[in-house]
Amino acid sequence: MNKRLTDKYFFINILCLFIIGSCMNPIQQGISLTVATSSGVTEGVINRNIISWEDIPYAIPPEGDLRWRAPRPLVSPESKIAPQEGNGCLQEASIYAGIQGKGIVGQEDCLYLDIKAPLIKDYSNQNLPVMFWIHGGGNTSGIKDYYNFSELIRKHQVLVVTINYRLGPMGWFTHPAIQGLQDGLDKTSNFGTLDIMEALKWVQNNIQSFGGDPDNITIFGESAGGHNVLSLLASPMGEGLFHKAISQSGYTTSFTKEEAIGINQAGAIVNQLGSDLVLSSFDFSKYESIKSLFNKDPNEYGQQFQSYLRSIDGKTLLEVYAKLSKDTYDRLPLLTRDGIVVHFDGVSAGLASSSKKNKIPVIAGSNKDELSLWLGSNRYFVNASYPLTKLLPIPKIEFKKEDLYKFWVEARSQGWKLRGVDDPLIQLEKSGFDSLYAYRFDWDDQTSSYFADFPNLIGAAHGFEISFITGDFKFGPIGQYVYPKGELRDQMMKTMMNSWASFSKTGIPDTGKSTSWKKFNSLERTFIKLDSDAYLALDNEILSLELIMENIKLSPISTLLEKCLLAEEMYFNIGDRLEKEFNNWNQGACMEFETNYERRKIETDLIAEYGSATVF
Repeated sequence: MNKRLTDKYFFINILCLFIIGSCMNPIQQGISLTVATSSGVTEGVINRNIISWEDIPYAIPPEGDLRWRAPRPLVSPESKIAPQEGNGCLQEASIYAGIQGKGIVGQEDCLYLDIKAPLIKDYSNQNLPVMFWIHGGGNTSGIKDYYNFSELIRKHQVLVVTINYRLGPMGWFTHPAIQGLQDGLDKTSNFGTLDIMEALKWVQNNIQSFGGDPDNITIFGESAGGHNVLSLLASPMGEGLFHKAISQSGYTTSFTKEEAIGINQAGAIVNQLGSDLVLSSFDFSKYESIKSLFNKDPNEYGQQFQSYLRSIDGKTLLEVYAKLSKDTYDRLPLLTRDGIVVHFDGVSAGLASSSKKNKIPVIAGSNKDELSLWLGSNRYFVNASYPLTKLLPIPKIEFKKEDLYKFWVEARSQGWKLRGVDDPLIQLEKSGFDSLYAYRFDWDDQTSSYFADFPNLIGAAHGFEISFITGDFKFGPIGQYVYPKGELRDQMMKTMMNSWASFSKTGIPDTGKSTSWKKFNSLERTFIKLDSDAYLALDNEILSLELIMENIKLSPISTLLEKCLLAEEMYFNIGDRLEKEFNNWNQGACMEFETNYERRKIETDLIAEYGSATVF
C-alpha cells in the first residue's frame, strides 16, 4: 500500500477512535469486496458495516426481439459490473413507487438486482440466510432501490437481495401475434413472473460467493410482491427455487387468456396504437395504412403484427397503457392463466395442487386498515383545507363521512384478510403444507396533529408494516406523525424484525416476546395480531364472504349505490372476479346501476367541486 493511502486510513482510524471507538478500512481487515459472478465481476461498497453490491444484471436485457420473451440467462463472467442510475423498469413516475420524474420513466434494460450483507471478515465462507425481496406496486410500478434493509441485516445477520422485474404490459402481455408464433417458455404471458424466477436461479448459482446460503432462501414481498410470492408457490415451475415464503398483503387475482387478450389490455393497446400512431420506422408498404393491418387476421398476418408490436417505442406503449388504465375502472389484466407459468384455473387452484412444495414454511398476513391510505385521501370521505399554506403545503384533513369511511375500511380489510390470507393458506393446507402462519398487522400508535387524526384516519394502513422490517421509517412530510419515535415504535420494530429473521433462519417465526406464534389451520384459523407489546396476542376469526356481504347489505349508514360499489370491490378484488355472485347479491339489486359510470360520475363531480378527487 502506498504511503498516501496509508496516511489516509491512519487519520480515518484516529477519527473513528474519537467518534465510535474504533474502525478499520477493508484492506486492513483483510476483506476483499470484489466478487466474481456468472454475469460479471462486481465491487462492493461499505456503509456503516453493511456491504452492498449494486446493479448486478441477472439476465440479458429484454429489448428488441427479446421483448415479450422469457428472460435469457446472462453469462458474462469477465465483464466488469458498474453502478448505474435509473435502471428501473418502464412505468409511470411516482414518488410512492420511489421513482421520480414525469410521465413514463425507466427503461427496458432493467433486469438487475442488489445484494446487501453484514460486514464479516470472510463473508465468502459464510452461510447466511438469504432473504429475497419482491417489491410491490400493482406489478405496474416499483423499483429495487426504494427499499433499504440495512438495519435488519445489521441486527440479525441475514443477507438481503432486492430485484427489478418487468412491469405492466412489458411483463404481462397476451396477443396471438406474440404467443402464437413463439415456442417453449416464450409462449407464456407471464414474463414478469419468469423474471423473478430467473433472478432466483441467479441467486442460487451465485449467492454463496457473497456469504449467502443457496439452500436457505426466503422469498418475501408486500402487496403485488405478496401476490408474486403466492404466484411462485402456486406455479408448476416454482419448485426448488426457494425454501420459505412470506406474503404481506398479497392476493390471488389472475385472468384467463381470453380476458388478457380482450378489450381491457392487449386488444385495446393494439387497437389504440393501430388507430392513433403512424411509425415511420416500420415498413407498412404492403398496406394502405396501419389501421388496415389491424383489420387483417392476426393469425394470417402474425409476423407483421409481431414486428410492429416490437417496433413500438416502449415509453409510447406505456403511455397508451396508462391512458387505458385511467379510462376504465376494470383493472388491466396482468397475471394470466396460461397453463405454463400459472395454473389453468388460477392461483388458488395452483396453491391447492402444489404438494411438491409442501415442505416450504409459509407466512401470510394483511393489515387491519388496508384501504385507509386510498380512502383517507379521497374527498368523498374527507375534507381538506390549507390554513398554513404560506408556511407549509400540507393539507388539514377532517372527516366528512366518518362512519361510512370506517365501515368501508373495515369491510374491505376483512375481505383482504379472507381472500388474501385465509383462503390461500387453506388451499396450501389442502396440498399438505403443515408449517403455515397467519398474522394481522394492527399497529396504529400514530400521533395526532393539527393536520389530521392519524390513528383514526390511517391506522394500520396498507404497506405500513414494511418500515418495521427495514428499520427505515419514511413517509414524506408526515413521517414523524405516522411513525413517531419512541418505545411503541421500537417494540413493533423488534417484534417484526425478530419474527421475519427467525423465520428465515429456522422456518418458525419467533417474536422475541412472551407470545408464541402458533400455526394456522383451517378449523381454528389462529393468527397473531402484530402490535406493540401490550396488544401483541393470538386471536381467531372465522371469516366468510357471505357474512361480510350480509353485514354490507344490512348496513344502516350506506345508500344502495354505496353498498353496490363496495360489494363490487369485495367480489372483484384480491381474488378472481366473482361476477355471478355479485350479480346475484342482494337479489340482484346492483343490476340497476352501471357501476363504472357511477364511479366516474363521483370522481368527475369531486373534480368539478374541488379541483381533484383526492387530497394529494
